[in-house]
Amino acid sequence: MTLSGSPSAPPAVSTRPASLALSLACAGTFLSFLDATVTNLAVPLIAVDFEASLTTVSWVATAYVIPFAALLAPAGPLADAVGRARLFLIGVAVFTVSSLLIALAPTLPVLLGARGLQGLAAALLVPASLGLVLAEVPAERRRAAIGMWSAAGALAAAAGPALGGVLVEALDWRVLFCLNVPVGLWVLVAGRKLVTGESRTGHGPDLAGGLLLALGVGSAVYGLTQGPDHGWSSVHVLVAAGVTVLAGVATVLRALRHQRPALRLDLFRNRTFAVASGVSLAYGTALFTTMLLGVLFLTDAWDYSTLEAGLAMSPAALVTAVVGIGVGRLAVAPAPRTLVAAGSALIAASTAILALLIDTEPHFWTLWLPTGTVMGVGVGMATVGISSAAALSAPPQHFAAATGMVMAARQVGGALGIAATAVIIAEVMGDGAEPYAAVYWFATTVNLAAAVGGLALRVTAPPLSKPAAAAHPAPAVARTPEGDQR
Repeated sequence: MTLSGSPSAPPAVSTRPASLALSLACAGTFLSFLDATVTNLAVPLIAVDFEASLTTVSWVATAYVIPFAALLAPAGPLADAVGRARLFLIGVAVFTVSSLLIALAPTLPVLLGARGLQGLAAALLVPASLGLVLAEVPAERRRAAIGMWSAAGALAAAAGPALGGVLVEALDWRVLFCLNVPVGLWVLVAGRKLVTGESRTGHGPDLAGGLLLALGVGSAVYGLTQGPDHGWSSVHVLVAAGVTVLAGVATVLRALRHQRPALRLDLFRNRTFAVASGVSLAYGTALFTTMLLGVLFLTDAWDYSTLEAGLAMSPAALVTAVVGIGVGRLAVAPAPRTLVAAGSALIAASTAILALLIDTEPHFWTLWLPTGTVMGVGVGMATVGISSAAALSAPPQHFAAATGMVMAARQVGGALGIAATAVIIAEVMGDGAEPYAAVYWFATTVNLAAAVGGLALRVTAPPLSKPAAAAHPAPAVARTPEGDQR
């Protein structure tokens, strides 16, 4: 039927932009999360190249995490203000340029500065990417789209050690960052089509509030990462804690008074969003703990090479991606609470088994592979569930803001998990597997807390305001069954 008013016309028009938006968003998200984990394996070689201590070079990872965690929340409202596609492409452009700078860095300070810029770019593109997908994809396909997007991030985070191990041992650490350049250029060229006709509010978040929020989160991450090296009662940690508290209080006070706050406290009035944010914090703590611990245990306790350790973690990464994609394609998708509770419980079961059975004798086929497979299933389910609960609990005009805040909670949890891992390994006595088992028990406890939080999730699609309907005339929003405005 060719009539412009035909019911079949809108879906036909929106299919290509929706597919393009999903493909580009997954590519950008994969790159940003890959760089959050893959660099750890290159740290020793970077220390040798620049003749620096491992403590100094550890900032190669920290310089990325701090701006990434600090700027995720304000980047969400910024994406809603300037346009999701616009901010996404800006983030990809900065990410690509900074990757090239890292690969060509002649000195360590240049490398660290480029890593900080790369973390900032990742914070811009991640919430904008999911907001872009949810704005373009029709309502009936949103759960599948969230599954694809979540699987891209989960695969990158889990596959980082494997890919990093192969490239570092076979080629050079600089190749890790060269790989980002062609992918980033492809996203920039293909993504220009998405900017045309994109709606935007033109009202950005509170700049001062955003700086305060960045200062508070950045100080918290700094304190957590410095605690294991300098001591929890050191000046570094105490000053960071003081700055975190003061900046946090100032951010909340400003958010309560400002018309367009950087920290969207009003979203927490939705019980589902509030619970999803807390679960995301716990999930990030456990996820980053197990990813870091896996590499440390395999290389230290089982004497695996970097390449062998990376490959040993690959099956879990593959399972994570398959489950994330598969859940989104189910004809009847499980509720987010089911995905989060069941996924977190599976992760807890796998970490508990490892805590009970690991020793210094390698048991890859009988212990590591089976538990890694179960863990991959759990990670895939939980990642999709948390992303779905957060996004679907926010009105369409606030998709990016909600995504940014939940992702920020996950990153802060990740920093906490990394710090806790270092502290437990240092404090628990034993020459064998005892310290690693203690960390797995910690991860089990946190995963069980996430599972309990998942049971409290109740997702009800939020209503769509009239201004938002005008701003998003595509079927992805217009055909969504909504209730009254909250």
